[in-house]
Amino acid sequence: MTVVLVFLAMALAVTLALVASSVRIMREYERAVVFRLGRLLPIKGPGPVLLWPGVDRMVRVDLRTITMTIPPQELITRDNVPARVAAVCYFAVVDPKAAVTAIEAFAPATSQVAQTTLRSVLGSADLDQLLAERERLNEQLQRIIDEQTEPWGVKVSAVEIKDVEIPEAMQRAMARQAEAERERRAKIINADGEFQAAEKLSDAADIISRNPATLQLRYLQTLLEIGVNQNSTVVFPLPIDMLDAFTGALRSAGERGEDGRPGA
Repeated sequence: MTVVLVFLAMALAVTLALVASSVRIMREYERAVVFRLGRLLPIKGPGPVLLWPGVDRMVRVDLRTITMTIPPQELITRDNVPARVAAVCYFAVVDPKAAVTAIEAFAPATSQVAQTTLRSVLGSADLDQLLAERERLNEQLQRIIDEQTEPWGVKVSAVEIKDVEIPEAMQRAMARQAEAERERRAKIINADGEFQAAEKLSDAADIISRNPATLQLRYLQTLLEIGVNQNSTVVFPLPIDMLDAFTGALRSAGERGEDGRPGA
């Protein structure tokens, strides 16, 4: 009787061990790709998954978005400028069955596709486009990589160019170019201002020329503005035509005096 109980206890223990080893728990973001004697079964999960020991083989697939850093790539732009570009790629598995059966390892394969596409796309762009049109290049990279990974059940949601390194000599040349561009714009703005000021002065001269009295009023206004400062000395020149009346009166008085002396 004792031997039978021991045997039953051992059998129960082995059964429990087999059941425990054949049960897998899939989280909400995980799926189980199960092969039974080499044949693919329907996708299982989330929740508990029961496997036949020695018969079933399971591959656990994560459905969350994976952030993959693309190693810096050495490339030459279309205008023959060497550059070193790093990027980041966001992708996720949308078809666990294809991700396991269509490709040996989808993550390294996606990384290799991203690297080659990065060199190809950015190598066909100019340096100015690489620096100023990143959004368009990001969309182009995402579209091309996603087309290649779609048969593997992998969806590439975004590709972002993270860093662009160019030689120091090219950086100095670009700085000089930017400085020259700023100087050019400053000169154009200054010349435009001078042109507008000259137009306004020409219009003012036309208005003043129609009425000479306005010139005298403007002259007196300028003297008033200068006289606000008590430390200033104002030299007030008088136009000759304003003195004509006084010189004429003095000349007439002198002529009358000369005419009156002989008669005295």
